[in-house]
Amino acid sequence: MNHQFSKSAIKYAWLPFFVLLTLMLAACGAAETAVANPVTQAIHTLTEEAEPETTILEEAAPIVETAVAAPPVAPTTDLFTQEQQFVSIYEQVNPAVVNIVIGSGQGSGFLIDGNGHIVTNNHVVENGGQIVVNFEDGRRLPAAVVGTDPASDLAVIQVDANEIRDIPPVQLADSDALKVGQIVIAIGSPFGLQNSMTTGIISALDRLFPGAVGPNGVPFQIPNIIQTDAAINPGNSGGPLLNLNGEVIGVNTAIESPVRGSSGIGYAVPANIVSNIVPQIIENGRVETPWLGIRGGIISEDAATALGLPANQTGILISEVINGGSAAAAGLRGGNNPDVIIGVDDVEIVEFDDLLGYLVQQTVVGQTIQLQIMRDGQPQTVNVTLAARPAAG
Repeated sequence: MNHQFSKSAIKYAWLPFFVLLTLMLAACGAAETAVANPVTQAIHTLTEEAEPETTILEEAAPIVETAVAAPPVAPTTDLFTQEQQFVSIYEQVNPAVVNIVIGSGQGSGFLIDGNGHIVTNNHVVENGGQIVVNFEDGRRLPAAVVGTDPASDLAVIQVDANEIRDIPPVQLADSDALKVGQIVIAIGSPFGLQNSMTTGIISALDRLFPGAVGPNGVPFQIPNIIQTDAAINPGNSGGPLLNLNGEVIGVNTAIESPVRGSSGIGYAVPANIVSNIVPQIIENGRVETPWLGIRGGIISEDAATALGLPANQTGILISEVINGGSAAAAGLRGGNNPDVIIGVDDVEIVEFDDLLGYLVQQTVVGQTIQLQIMRDGQPQTVNVTLAARPAAG
């Protein structure tokens, strides 16, 4: 038999047996370390080859003790666990995710209940036309629009419930509990490629995103938007953004890209807005959204000082009170001597998104809320009865 020996084997052939045994044990410890961290092992191996023999002999014993005392867990175990989690989520949720074809366009959606209601984006169905819903098992069902809400870019369509009794609907998560860095999963039909799955993380929270244009030409803002780097492309609109429990945390709605393809910035309407808006659409075919009727922004240090407030004062400075709105009826002030909103129902308000998010997710038309404000340098509480926001144009 023709045997080949490595240079290292020849190099140590003269060593006594116990030294060889020590080196073998040290190599075992290094092998375990390699499993734990291949990059560290590669660097460590280069270091060992560059160091003198005496250094290796001196360090061999401590390495063996460390490896035996606390053997590291192989990273592949965690990778396979995560991989299986992705597989399980896809198998669990994908049957309820649909491809929506309407006219010459298409998008995505998901089954929200056992009555055949499917959530999607308003912009998927707004142009009208015959709707066909494609399920992952090949079922093709006609659907009708139940109702839409252009202001939140949400819509509900419906298929015959008797045709999908065996498909479990999705579950909604509490989107207020989300954290930046959480792993997320998107399922949909990018470019018409049905049942595609991508993964990423939550890149940012509480983005404001322009919705439909109001009667004054200014777009209504959708609050609490989720930003993700999961690949979102045309056709993903209306599909679910999921957490690792397979729960819907948002509805994939838009991307920011100069090439109309994924550039790592996708946006999703949060689940808590869905849970507020969708029941209204199902019940009434439309949505009445509470409206203050103000324009404003975060108060600056200069503005705070000019109003006799601490320079570090937080809140929303009202720049304009719109005639006919709830704020005007309650006597709130804008202009040269404006009020500063610092809370609503004792919930602190720092950014405009805080205020808008509270109104959209926590209130209904006709409800009376308490605004905590700073007026003439003093804290006050003003009761405001919320009117319906004007219809979007």
